[in-house]
Amino acid sequence: MMMENERRLAEFPPVGMAEWQAAIVRDLKGVDPEKRLTWRTEEGMAVRPFYRDEDLQHLELPSPLPGEFPYRRGARATGDWRIREEIESADAEEANRLAQAAVAAGADEAAFGAVTAESAQDLDRLLGNLDTIPVHFVCADERLHRLLIERLHRTPRTAKTSTGCDALASLNFAAEIVLAAPRGLIPFAIHAEAFADAGATAVQEIGFTLAAGVDFLAALRERGVAIDRTASALEFDFSVGSNFFFEIAKFRAFRMAWARVVERFGGSREAARAQIAARTAKWNRTIYDPHVNILRATTEAMAAVLGGADAVTVQPFDACYRTPDEASRRLARNTQLLLKHEACMGRVADAGGGSYALETITDFLAGEGWKTLQEIEAEGGFGKAQAAGLIAEALQRSLSAREQSVALRKRVLVGTNQFASAAEQALERSDERRMEADPRGAQIYERLRLRTERHRAAGGKTPRILLAEIGEVKMRAARSNFAANFFACAGFAIAIERFKNAAEIADAAARAEAIVLCSADAEYAALTAALMPKLNAKGCATPVIVAGNPEDAAALRAAGVADFVHLRCQPVEFLTKWQQRWGIEDAASSR
Repeated sequence: MMMENERRLAEFPPVGMAEWQAAIVRDLKGVDPEKRLTWRTEEGMAVRPFYRDEDLQHLELPSPLPGEFPYRRGARATGDWRIREEIESADAEEANRLAQAAVAAGADEAAFGAVTAESAQDLDRLLGNLDTIPVHFVCADERLHRLLIERLHRTPRTAKTSTGCDALASLNFAAEIVLAAPRGLIPFAIHAEAFADAGATAVQEIGFTLAAGVDFLAALRERGVAIDRTASALEFDFSVGSNFFFEIAKFRAFRMAWARVVERFGGSREAARAQIAARTAKWNRTIYDPHVNILRATTEAMAAVLGGADAVTVQPFDACYRTPDEASRRLARNTQLLLKHEACMGRVADAGGGSYALETITDFLAGEGWKTLQEIEAEGGFGKAQAAGLIAEALQRSLSAREQSVALRKRVLVGTNQFASAAEQALERSDERRMEADPRGAQIYERLRLRTERHRAAGGKTPRILLAEIGEVKMRAARSNFAANFFACAGFAIAIERFKNAAEIADAAARAEAIVLCSADAEYAALTAALMPKLNAKGCATPVIVAGNPEDAAALRAAGVADFVHLRCQPVEFLTKWQQRWGIEDAASSR
């Protein structure tokens, strides 16, 4: 059998890197693959179209299995994780009821996001019948910590208890609580998701979180707390975005880097095991085409699971614009239940381990994240860097770049800045307080579109854009598709018609607030020369817009063309300008 296998393998001789690259150049007909196929990410990595075994030869890959130090391949030997569900109710009894219902429906852990416990009785009501269920308190103050410690000493729980209390908010208090905390209580968290929501790249998210953790370890060591005890008192709360492979690698890279941090502080390998909770992102959620949020959350939850997160929260798809109801909460829960029980993702630990591309990305993020940590340490540590505004400045730069990418439609938010449904209405189903509660990339387009909706609700008219397809077949279709997608982003009504000549377009002009000519550049001069006199003869003031950026644009403007829509347009500025021309202004939504 062995000889037979060797004979068969001999029929497929190894193909070297140079041969692969030559084949790519040949298929691209001489176009530089570096320009055509290499993806340059916001983290500064040039991602190639393929990776091979030799790409891993220079990496220092640890050999241990999942669950072994330094935990690159996961903090657990299994692939299972806890389904954490957030409970929004502020009433203790109601929150307890919702938590029990969520557990009965498949959740593994309850996270209380709004409830406060003023007394031991309140805490007993909140935790009743939940002693075997892990619980997390998103917002925990000093009173709640002391109540928790008192209750856990009096009535030990068999399941973990954790809080989202900021580890760096009060270091003296943190030292007191860590020393008093009973087994099973994880009293503090470092909020990596705050960096992500503020615009951090994956590298910044890793580096800033490591730096915050280093500050915490150092500060509590100065206060006499052992490193193992301090490290075990921390949970790391991450947001997980839609950049699938980078998000998987982010968790792997952070876990490995944190293990090295704890090791250098003299901590044990067990204490170096990072406890990570992941929540699907808020920044990329949209109020238009909101069911796309379910798809986003699915890929994000998959990335968190494959990256080895210990607990995962899926945000209900409608949480960004209204209070989630039971149906949307169930959809969020079932997303993870499907991944766990039908996709069987919990059966394999570190399923991506050994992937050439994933291991390369993991190594890049770990290395660059460590460099970021070193830069912050050179400034005196996270606290000093934050006080000096260095963290905020870095986040603002990355956020501005990300927002600019969304505004220019280079970073796609499906259903909002690309592939929007022009007929969709979101105004009546949306709560403005929730829409503005968290920074989101879609807001710049949502405000634009809600302005159109409010104008219509106040008795105004939704502008109708007539896309006039004429002339060369390929170009008219391509430019019509582009223009339809472009104008739909402002909620304008789109009508697509095909015409044989300028006279037909002139006859249809009165039915629209704007005519967009969709043709080839070479045809626009003759077309406008024939169309403009006919519109003038009819007394029709409907503006004419050309789809494209032809070289003779100045001459076309002189002939009466009002504007040009093309890839180099600033979409928000362009659409806002035309809204104002049609009297669509809403100060409440244009801030």
